Amino acid sequence: MIKVIMFDLDGTLLPMNQDSFVKAYFGGLAKKIEPFGFKPEEVVNAVTKGVGAMIKNDGTLTNEEVFWNKFSELLGEGIKEHKDLFEDYYKNEFQTVRAVCGFDERARKAVEIAKEKGFRVVLATSPMFPKIATESRMSWAGFKPTDFEIYSTYEDYSFCKPNLNYYKAVIESLDVLPEECVMVGNDVLEDMVAKELGVEVFLLTDNLINRKDKDFSEYNQGGFDELIEYLKSL
Repeated sequence: MIKVIMFDLDGTLLPMNQDSFVKAYFGGLAKKIEPFGFKPEEVVNAVTKGVGAMIKNDGTLTNEEVFWNKFSELLGEGIKEHKDLFEDYYKNEFQTVRAVCGFDERARKAVEIAKEKGFRVVLATSPMFPKIATESRMSWAGFKPTDFEIYSTYEDYSFCKPNLNYYKAVIESLDVLPEECVMVGNDVLEDMVAKELGVEVFLLTDNLINRKDKDFSEYNQGGFDELIEYLKSL
């Protein structure tokens, strides 16, 4: 029996073009810290490598620790003295990145239907962002933190999608079985991989990402309208 609905955020509840988002996000961050002696291209490279390090995290450190270890390795230990700049960036300039994201009121409807049917609702976004940035992106999609039982951030997790250990960590924290969960997401690789654990999946084909051109005919799938009907049928 299904007990939990896990929703992805970027490209799912929050419509976006991934490339446009990354360009605006990384570019804004580089511009923020450039006056302190850090070249924009070096900052973008360090952020990219930091993200890559989080994706490869073996679970011994939090994603936050892994990111900052790689980031400071590339830009120098002095960058850690400017951590407050990052906090300020997420509170202010990062909010302009909302302009490259979309909005779909059906995302809220999907979450509300899941709740009305008595399911526990989780925001299973890959934990590569700090809490403040995750809550911002959540708000752009029309949600607040209390709309979800849990939401994953880089402070609290030690794995990222598509590592199955990420999904295991989420599921174990909820004290349920994989077979009692549904994962809703738009990324064939990162979201549908949860099926390997026994999780039921739904591929949102709006903003579909399929980097490896994988056959996805086996998955429950469709746009928001189909997702809403699927949730009603559970």
